[in-house]
Amino acid sequence: MSTVKEESQQVVQPKGTALVPFLVFVAVYMGVGLTLEFSGVEMAFYQMPSPIAALIGVVTAFVMFKGSVGEKSAQFMTGCGDNNIMTMCCIYLLAGGFAALAKSMGGVQATANLGLSIVPAEYVTAGLFIISCFLSMATGTSVGTITAIGPIAIAVATQAGLNMPLVLGAVVGGAMFGDNLSMISDTTIAATRTQGVEMRDKFSVNFTIAVPAALITFVLLLMFGRPETTVPIGELEYSIVKVVPYIWILVLSLMGIDVFVSLASGIFVAMAIGLYSGDLTLLSSAKTIYDGFNGMFEMFLLSMFIGGLSEMVNRNGGLSWILRKIQSKVTSQRSAELGIAVLVSAADVATVNNTVSIVISGNIARNIAEKYRVDPRRSASLLDIWSCVFQGILPYSAQILIICGLAGGVVSPFHLLFTSWYPYLLGIFAFISTYVPFADGYIKKHPWNWETWKAE
Repeated sequence: MSTVKEESQQVVQPKGTALVPFLVFVAVYMGVGLTLEFSGVEMAFYQMPSPIAALIGVVTAFVMFKGSVGEKSAQFMTGCGDNNIMTMCCIYLLAGGFAALAKSMGGVQATANLGLSIVPAEYVTAGLFIISCFLSMATGTSVGTITAIGPIAIAVATQAGLNMPLVLGAVVGGAMFGDNLSMISDTTIAATRTQGVEMRDKFSVNFTIAVPAALITFVLLLMFGRPETTVPIGELEYSIVKVVPYIWILVLSLMGIDVFVSLASGIFVAMAIGLYSGDLTLLSSAKTIYDGFNGMFEMFLLSMFIGGLSEMVNRNGGLSWILRKIQSKVTSQRSAELGIAVLVSAADVATVNNTVSIVISGNIARNIAEKYRVDPRRSASLLDIWSCVFQGILPYSAQILIICGLAGGVVSPFHLLFTSWYPYLLGIFAFISTYVPFADGYIKKHPWNWETWKAE
């Protein structure tokens, strides 16, 4: 008896026209953003809800593709309910609940204040970069990090006479460091689930590329970010115990504990600390966790819609057509890695959302990885890295628009093209790692089981 999944694995004739629904999604999402941007609307690229743009692409697929409505609905539902898609969605919800709860009990502010309290005033620019790295690693959100650190960084820069664009670039760079590496970042979740790898495995490969870039950024900020006069930052209140939930999640994830166990236990740890400190009650904890779920609802819907749309496009030869075109340019494992990098980078430039770009590119990247034997832990790392590279330098990305807005318009988003150094260095090290395998130590020590992976 044939199943829907078996039908999806049948050989289909490659068709470039099958990509039209995807192009409609990107065109609507980007077109609305550009129109609003030129009209002077703030955060223009974030006014159109991405699931609605994806839904328009889905409707286009239903109109374009042959077959009965029932057949097309079955294809769409199969994609929406794919095991990787649903796992990713559940992780989104848990990550959102944990992040909201930890923030509500004062974890974000405590982490920021702890970092600033131990940074010497003369090294505050480099210190802000390190603090942003740690906070974004802990919270898994670059936007949340910028929102928390940005006002403090701007006030300190103004008081100490620092180079404001450089300070803002340091904060953005640090925020993208954690966005790329954090165990609870939506980009990490999307990259690992689409490639079928564990978070700690992707972290181990990604770490050896990101850390050299961060160290060089730190040294450059030490050299060029010192103020002419030193002004003390002042006393900042913090509670070390409120940083514990973030450390808990990181340690459990690195130990290889299942991500559901790590996040669920992290929620209970954050709740216990909040109840003990008096910042939370049982009722407010429940409401905060639910608010965190709601905060991930957009990504939940988008992942489902893109999963369904990908399945329909795949059944009609769209993904086969892309693979055939890529294969005409790809001749080796190295060029396959570059192909994955270009694919996700182009998606991020178009959608201005690094998680969306990974969700769109993930299935194609996995097929490329399988055909050219690119270790999936590396393909997951490449997806996450290159999406964060462009997200950290695009003048119309949320991260840069928010921090420039916090600065009151004193710094143009285009200034950060020259002062957000970390994303550039991250891209440089990622590119070098394709030709000089300095980041492959973990891969060599832990050979990949290709047969098991393909069967998943």
